[in-house]
Amino acid sequence: MRWKEQLLTLTPYQPGKSIEAVKKEFKLDQIVKLASNENPFGCSKQAMAALQDHQSSMAIYPDGYATHLRETLASFLNVDVEELILGNGSDNLIQIISRALLHSNASTIMATPTFSQYKHNAVIEGAVIKEIPLVEGEHDLDAMLEAVDEQTNIIWVCSPNNPTGTYIPEHKLSNFLDRVPSHILVVLDEAYYEYVVADDYYDSINLTRKYENLIVLRTFSKVYGLAALRVGYGVANPAIIKALEPAREPFNVNTLGQLAAAAAVKDQSFVEECKIKNRQGLEQFYSFCEKFDLNYYPSQTNFILIDCQTDGDEVFHYLQTKGYIVRSGRPLGFPTAVRITVGSFDQNEGVLNALSEFLAEK
Repeated sequence: MRWKEQLLTLTPYQPGKSIEAVKKEFKLDQIVKLASNENPFGCSKQAMAALQDHQSSMAIYPDGYATHLRETLASFLNVDVEELILGNGSDNLIQIISRALLHSNASTIMATPTFSQYKHNAVIEGAVIKEIPLVEGEHDLDAMLEAVDEQTNIIWVCSPNNPTGTYIPEHKLSNFLDRVPSHILVVLDEAYYEYVVADDYYDSINLTRKYENLIVLRTFSKVYGLAALRVGYGVANPAIIKALEPAREPFNVNTLGQLAAAAAVKDQSFVEECKIKNRQGLEQFYSFCEKFDLNYYPSQTNFILIDCQTDGDEVFHYLQTKGYIVRSGRPLGFPTAVRITVGSFDQNEGVLNALSEFLAEK
């Protein structure tokens, strides 16, 4: 068969090991997964109630326009429904945007290391990829601007960035957007937006009103705790949304996801509670790193990247034997680090105790 050449050497996305797989491999009764930046506190009770009350037939297609969720989001964000696009997670929106704008005669710019799916989709579309190294864990926006050429169609900006947890202050982002040519789409990925506490963070929705070449992506998979249902959304000028919609597959947000997400948006007290607990959890990790003199990036997310000053794969495997699944920093571009999701107080204590045992053995 005449497959696209780029598919033959492209590695599929590698999710973290499942809990059951680690239980079986290491013969453990209990596993704590702190690898995928999921919410350790679950989801809103209102979202669960919406799912339990659902009585419609599973044989019926979802609302292809996601009307109720779209209207709920529009009201919450104070935007028009025409400024929204819905996706099967924000991963799906990244795929839609790439499909719409990238091809063999186009180039795209992104930081490195950053979220892997920007590059993954660009490779599939055959685009020229320009990766700009982070500087002290942060986007080098000036260098990204210097990389712009006549073929540039998309610039990807992940803030807060995965896997470093760093963010771009408002003045730096505005200065950057001022200088991006208006025909280039800037994708601002805010998967961890709800966890941010920085005083100089920006209002990205307002920025979409000022910069008509900006789209903001968010997800219900993180603080909202609905990762299993796969719902994401984008906010942009209606002209961008209108151009992207034909590249969106029909019925791409399932019925249960639409119901749960609409209910979750209305329970902001749950979001705020999770945000507070997350900051408390990060303080546990900060104290640990300072005690053991380990470098880390202060995080605006629900994860932390810790430089363990040894092979990240070795730390990853050791923690598995103790019942904790984290992410090795090696495939993330930080070979001596591990990325750990902030869990509950007890989960954090447990993984840090296991990590201290590893460091003592080293």
